[in-house]
Amino acid sequence: MPELPPPVSVVGIGADGWPGLAGTSRAALRAAEVVIGGPRQLALLPEDEVAATRVPWPSPLRPAVPGLLAEHADRRIAVLASGDPMFHGIGRTLAETVGADRLRILPHPSSVSYACARLGWPLEATEVVSLVGRPLETLALALHPGRRLLVLSADARTPAAVAALLTARGHGAARLRVLEQLGGPGERQSEGPADGWPHPPGDPLNLIAVELPADGPRGSLVPGLPDAAYESDGQLTKRHVRAATLATLAPAPGELLWDVGGGSGSIAIEWLRAHRDNRAVSIERDRTRAERIARNAAALGVPRLQVATGPAPAALAGLPTPDAVFVGGGLTAPGLLEACWAALPAGGRLVANTVTLESEALLTEWYRRHGGELLRIATAHAVPVGGFTGWRQAMPVTQWSAVKPHDPQHDLQEDAS
Repeated sequence: MPELPPPVSVVGIGADGWPGLAGTSRAALRAAEVVIGGPRQLALLPEDEVAATRVPWPSPLRPAVPGLLAEHADRRIAVLASGDPMFHGIGRTLAETVGADRLRILPHPSSVSYACARLGWPLEATEVVSLVGRPLETLALALHPGRRLLVLSADARTPAAVAALLTARGHGAARLRVLEQLGGPGERQSEGPADGWPHPPGDPLNLIAVELPADGPRGSLVPGLPDAAYESDGQLTKRHVRAATLATLAPAPGELLWDVGGGSGSIAIEWLRAHRDNRAVSIERDRTRAERIARNAAALGVPRLQVATGPAPAALAGLPTPDAVFVGGGLTAPGLLEACWAALPAGGRLVANTVTLESEALLTEWYRRHGGELLRIATAHAVPVGGFTGWRQAMPVTQWSAVKPHDPQHDLQEDAS
């Protein structure tokens, strides 16, 4: 049996550099033959203490990791990470590349731990949003009155960008504190309101503390956002039907949704808002609507929504396997429901809505073949009728939902019938 290479030491380091490292971390770096890290981190190691060959990470980093580790596999490797390697750090990538059992991780206090210590904020009650490698609009999902946020900055310009976003979203009275070089000799703070943020760009190694006013605009954490929250040309699953549909789709953390016939993107957007690890693809044949979906996703804090432009079922080819599929348009397109059902794994959910008799007949047939639940959702709104008030009925929505069975023979028997 071939001898395994020595484990990779992953050493967290802070802005205080070598003096701030624990003895075990120093020993791991002294013993290394190769140290891999960012140029800023490598510069923190004293030449007379660490004799290893220093290798800076290339850009982009993630694709380079397997090759770089393989190149030095016969040598003792140490990797430098900012703070805690397993908190928005290189540790995750390394664990996914070589396996957690091949790593020896030596964490340092993270910038978030330092920030909460400086601010007197309880860590467990403070939401953390990373803008490192993520769109600025990601922050919008965390904006709720009275909340405290710690925002991990991408660079020195991030504080001003965050201040501008907060102001544009009606949170201009929010108090911002920028904490730079936390734990190091150059540590400093600057603060001010989001509206009219007074400070020029400072150190790129910074974190932003945000205190949102209690009287700011409020949103909702559950499905069923107001229809006015969406830019739309009328192709929008309305609020109460949307809430019922999301409840039936039952999103769970990390799951992937196909939203077929995206319209304004509301189902996919609210699926993503259910949990930050959720994923979604909105499939829309009309390019103008597809662009509108992307704008809605950014405005509502989930710019990670993937939009595929093209007609279904052809546009479904090559997409990653979904955990759930929602069909909100184009039900009568030849082969569409068959393609969606075939793409689902056992236990996957399919939900389809329609307001037309032709599509309702199709869903009734699928209900006969595959079971599940067939539901009619009707809503009415109170409106003025002369000097009185009456009900205006919306078009009823027929909804079919089903869970794909685990027994592959089930589908064969149903199709044969």
